[in-house]
Amino acid sequence: MSKPSDPDLSALSPLATELATTIARVASDIALVIDKDGVISSVAEGSAVQAQGCGHWVGRRWVDTVSAGTRAKIQSLLDEVASSGVVSRRREVSHPANPANGGEELPVTWSAIRLGADGPVLAVGRDMRAVAAIQQRFVEAQQDMERHYWNRRQAEARYQLLFQVANDAVLVLDADSLRVLEANAASAQLLGHELTLILGRPLADSLPLSARAAVAELLANARNTGRAGEIRVRAAATRGVLDISATPFRVDEQQQILLRARRDEAAEGGQDSLALTRMAEFVEMTPDAVVITDASGGILMANPAFLRLIRQGDETRVRGQGLSALMLDADGGWSRLVAKVRSAGIVSNVALDVGSADGKPLSVRVSAALMAEGEQACLGFMLRPGQRLPVHLAGDDVLTGLLDQVGRVPLSDLLVEVVHRAERQLIESALLRTAGQRAAAAVALGMTPEALELRIQRHGLSGLGYPADAGGRPPSIN
Repeated sequence: MSKPSDPDLSALSPLATELATTIARVASDIALVIDKDGVISSVAEGSAVQAQGCGHWVGRRWVDTVSAGTRAKIQSLLDEVASSGVVSRRREVSHPANPANGGEELPVTWSAIRLGADGPVLAVGRDMRAVAAIQQRFVEAQQDMERHYWNRRQAEARYQLLFQVANDAVLVLDADSLRVLEANAASAQLLGHELTLILGRPLADSLPLSARAAVAELLANARNTGRAGEIRVRAAATRGVLDISATPFRVDEQQQILLRARRDEAAEGGQDSLALTRMAEFVEMTPDAVVITDASGGILMANPAFLRLIRQGDETRVRGQGLSALMLDADGGWSRLVAKVRSAGIVSNVALDVGSADGKPLSVRVSAALMAEGEQACLGFMLRPGQRLPVHLAGDDVLTGLLDQVGRVPLSDLLVEVVHRAERQLIESALLRTAGQRAAAAVALGMTPEALELRIQRHGLSGLGYPADAGGRPPSIN
């Protein structure tokens, strides 16, 4: 029944169809006339919905023209208009596509009014496809932004992990005495001491004074609580900010602590994107093969050098495969290495072979470390070709030992030493490649035989490229 204050619209009942047509043309996209049983008796279509075949709704119950999920909304609208005479709140429903004309799903927002106590219901609707399209584009744009964000985060995490395998300082300590049991080469570089001066001694002896208290507290907490921890320290002696983590673990009956330390380039430079770019360049360009596996040896990620080593072009093809299987581990050496890294925390410079289908294995030197900072432990491996230069060319790298002299020796003296070392190595290489023929070596180096002879004498080299008396060499700054 209508409320006493509601206007009596029963006089408009005979004009319901004409009203629907007029409203559809002037103020809406579609209008329906519905009888007391909820059946559509007339459909007036505006130009926007004429292609949707709505005229075929005549004779059908209104609730049957909408999708199953929105029928309750139409029934609620009909109940409200039956009790109050007018709908106070619009309902948005979806009308399925008409397969006969290849139309698309039609979203419509409906309102309705009853023409008199016993009159028909006049329902008017607005086509919401334009709004739905905007909403869909917004959702897609938001999803695209989220995909880009997560892709960046995943790339960042990937580069960080691979970068850490090759650059983190990793040390294994005895939990009771805090003496260094194992350490990798990066530890010596970061701490500024030779490995021989680090191994077997308390870690505190190798730390700068400004970092000793914080690291001691970190190690004590890891030992006493059995839980991993991480700190950030700034120490002038190490030239920047250090992130240091400690993870306790047991080897047989002995408790040990895995310590990892790295420079935080983002904190030092204040530019996360620059730090990520540097890491990405290193991971993509380094000739060292770097791979990270789960605790059982299943590959999680690898850099391009590793893919080239195993003759694969796509990282996704090797993810989840066992490292031992990819290396064609005939004698079980790789399986034993995985087990040793998992139990001991670090393995340095192990000689192994990478098998190949043609039967010509490649010798590599492998260093590996446990990466136990996250919720799930994983293993990081760095592989370098096992073939080495001849003894007389296998000296230190040009910069070996010089980086430790920064701050103690003037730059001009360091550059003189770099040039001296580089010149010596290049002359040695030229003599070796030309079987000691000085004239050919001079041509290869772009100098006269006389100039080469003077440099050979200065560096104390024999004609075959083997070191002779080094009396003419300037004193080393090391």
